[in-house]
Amino acid sequence: MSPKILHTLMRSVMLIFLVSLSVHAETEDTPQVNEAVGAHDSKVANKAAESMKVNVDENSFQCIRKMSPVRHFYVDNLLGDIQSTMAAANAPEGAKYPVGSVVQLVPTEAMVKREKGTFPATGDWEFFELEVNEEGSTIGKRGFVDVVNRFGGNCFSCHAPAREPWDFICESGHGCETIPIDHKMTGALQRSDPRCEDAVPEDGDWMALFKLKSMVSIGLTKKWFEDTF
Repeated sequence: MSPKILHTLMRSVMLIFLVSLSVHAETEDTPQVNEAVGAHDSKVANKAAESMKVNVDENSFQCIRKMSPVRHFYVDNLLGDIQSTMAAANAPEGAKYPVGSVVQLVPTEAMVKREKGTFPATGDWEFFELEVNEEGSTIGKRGFVDVVNRFGGNCFSCHAPAREPWDFICESGHGCETIPIDHKMTGALQRSDPRCEDAVPEDGDWMALFKLKSMVSIGLTKKWFEDTF
């Protein structure tokens, strides 16, 4: 073989070797680059969401069963980021909910995660008392100082023990003050939400609602006597 041909072959082999190294290096680095870019984009998106104003009015609340179910409650996101809200709701060790998140256990009460700095004491959650009927929702009270549940307990006070790591969301084991209703009662309320087109009652719902109404009536009567005498 002539020196010229040998030299050409050696150059070709060296070129193929260098190209192979380049492709391998690019393959090795790409996942790391993609991860870095993805993390950066996620941080930018979260920062942008925190700065967005969450406008909450009566049209912000809908049939509870049209929201996304999580165990025994429902969630939504007024800014459209339902994936992040669901991720926080399903985080086994707890997580901060993204701005715009809506959490509801029953049709007449709601929590909405407002933009950062709106309510520092509550982790930026705003609480709502709602009146609901076939026409839609009406906001009775909002904020956190004067918003109470149907048993007269302040909503924020009940949720405060779940500040860390659950971002004020009450579930069994989160340390919240107990309320005298069970999942059968809350489920019956969800299934009978008047804003929904059709009720989807289950066996026992009527009795659960009757018991709940009786408990509320007794509680209101007791409060009236305490306030009057």
